Amino acid sequence: MRVVTRMRPKRAAELIGGSLYWIVKHRLIAAQEIIRFEDREDGRIDIVCSSELVTVSPMPRRAHQGWRYLEQADAPVTGGDESGVAELPAQLYGRLAALALV
Repeated sequence: MRVVTRMRPKRAAELIGGSLYWIVKHRLIAAQEIIRFEDREDGRIDIVCSSELVTVSPMPRRAHQGWRYLEQADAPVTGGDESGVAELPAQLYGRLAALALV
């Protein structure tokens, strides 16, 4: 899978083997392993990721292009969680997150 971006990340070499986290409706929901970065003919960059999506424990996050790189300390737990928070409807989750309850 390829994700197009305008600029090559400053720490691209460090990100290879790490994860690209997906944000939907202001919460992290999944991660994909970053395989490599490729230059495109139009001057943009392809972030080449594995085809496997790994669910993560949902975390509130401000959206940024729908995805983010995270430091290991800030990364959510992979494989979902056992609390059932991941099963909440997006609107309810958003309201609870706004109240700092999740």
